[in-house]
Amino acid sequence: MASAAGHCLVRFMDPDSMKSISMCTQPVSSRHSLQKFHHRYQSCSLSMAMMNGCKGDPRLPVGIIDSCTLPAVPSPVLALEKLHSAIFGLKSNPPPFTSGIIRLQVPIEEQIQAIDWLHAQHQLLPRCFFSGRSRKKDSDISVVFPNGNGQSSVTHNLVSVAGVGSAVFFRNLHPFSYNDWRSIKRFISTECPMIRAYGAMRFDARANISSEWEDFGSFYFMIPQVEFDELERSSTLAVTLAWDDALSWTWAKAISTLESTMDKVSSKIVRLQKEVSRTFILSNHHSPSKMHWDLAVKKALEIINRSSTPLTKVVLARSSRVITATDIDPIAWLACLKQVEGENAYQFCLQPPDAPAFIGNTPEQLFHRKWLKITSEALAGTRGRGGTTALDLQIEHDLLSSPKDHLEFTIVRESIRSKLEAICNRVVIEPKKAIRKLPRVQHLYARLAGRLRSEDEEYDIMASLHPSPAVCGFPTEEARLLIAETEVFDRGMYAGPVGWFGGGESEFAVGIRSALVEKGLGALIYAGTGIVEGSNPSLEWDELELKTSQFTKFLKLEVPLRSRFENIGTPN
Repeated sequence: MASAAGHCLVRFMDPDSMKSISMCTQPVSSRHSLQKFHHRYQSCSLSMAMMNGCKGDPRLPVGIIDSCTLPAVPSPVLALEKLHSAIFGLKSNPPPFTSGIIRLQVPIEEQIQAIDWLHAQHQLLPRCFFSGRSRKKDSDISVVFPNGNGQSSVTHNLVSVAGVGSAVFFRNLHPFSYNDWRSIKRFISTECPMIRAYGAMRFDARANISSEWEDFGSFYFMIPQVEFDELERSSTLAVTLAWDDALSWTWAKAISTLESTMDKVSSKIVRLQKEVSRTFILSNHHSPSKMHWDLAVKKALEIINRSSTPLTKVVLARSSRVITATDIDPIAWLACLKQVEGENAYQFCLQPPDAPAFIGNTPEQLFHRKWLKITSEALAGTRGRGGTTALDLQIEHDLLSSPKDHLEFTIVRESIRSKLEAICNRVVIEPKKAIRKLPRVQHLYARLAGRLRSEDEEYDIMASLHPSPAVCGFPTEEARLLIAETEVFDRGMYAGPVGWFGGGESEFAVGIRSALVEKGLGALIYAGTGIVEGSNPSLEWDELELKTSQFTKFLKLEVPLRSRFENIGTPN
């Protein structure tokens, strides 16, 4: 790679191949200023401290952004050994920069599922997981590995990413701002596309944060210290270290914490059975209850039907606290969802230090950007799948011809179209209205595509598209205020953006069909449904049950046999 400064960062010897590997400086653009915040983040279970990139000045470029691919190996064990040697080489040759980020990656000549690797890491925190939906070949996210002659010759499509530890994280209590976005962009580059920040944002950053969501802040992103990439026919193990002397996070600290994390990483990967140990559900408490749900829907319909209100749709949600006899393993639960429900859906996990795990299996894309091209989706209306082809087609026809669902879908599609037209030169909708079939449910669906005027409008995309009418309502502010007034629980990251920022590319899903899993406290399962003119409270409740069943079906609904024996003879 060419060096803007004309000098090399570091050179060390790979003990296996005895090939010299060098990395050189990479120029990065200037940054905008950042309003600092005074919240002190809790320490990580992997290390005594971490670097919060939001505390830096986004106007100042880091000294170097670079990545290096080491020779491929046949197994994760050898990949781990090679990275240990590479880190030792870096440690003995510190770079001449006060800030920077470096990624080292080792291709593995075997496809290993990223979720299996993550499960083998024994709950090292923080951790993240993101699996995109399957795409057509012309839009696949791919990883290119150089051959021995320095030519790019092997391209494998990326399937899933898992990570533990944070080279740098980004967290704040105030709503995600332009300066926060620039702080993230400060550590990523188009020259190193696999350095990415994975994370999520709250549905409503202006709402009070409840205790279960406190460690997430208003948003939480992380660039993993140790990352495992699952590709179509191979895998990659990578490490990333970031430092910034201005944040009192020196190169020596970055190396030391990376070594500490690497000492805890396991290369013994066992394929998950893709089934959760079917623990008993001891209790299942809904907030709101069915009675209060009916009242909330009727109140929303009264407001919608008033001639004086602009409100045409509001999305009301439910939080269900499931207490189980034994702790739920969030990664095993997510693996089940990926195996059984994963078709045409995103799977994700985000867990900051000392926090619950936020997991989900969502069919809804917020946006995908590659350079100036952007796509988004409108998704609304829900029906179950039929047990036979004939019944499935009948249900599909009912969904396509339903006036209530057509109204809800049109509101979503036209709102997204209007928002994209404000930042794109041209917007194309194709298909305008179709059916997206998932393993258990089907939805009305449209795909929207446009071309941005500049890449700096990526922040505007996020600010404009979230929250969409599919999870909030229309008009947005009127719907948000009604939600804040009606719902008695904190949505947190549920229905918020979940995904990643990268150099030249980013992708976010909408964090629906999700749950918050906490050791000793079971899980909070979230679901919502759109309320428009013609909605029926009981039918909307049934839709909530259908959406949450993707989680609860993996658990036993009965109380343990012993408990039933203990209750024999008890007065009613």
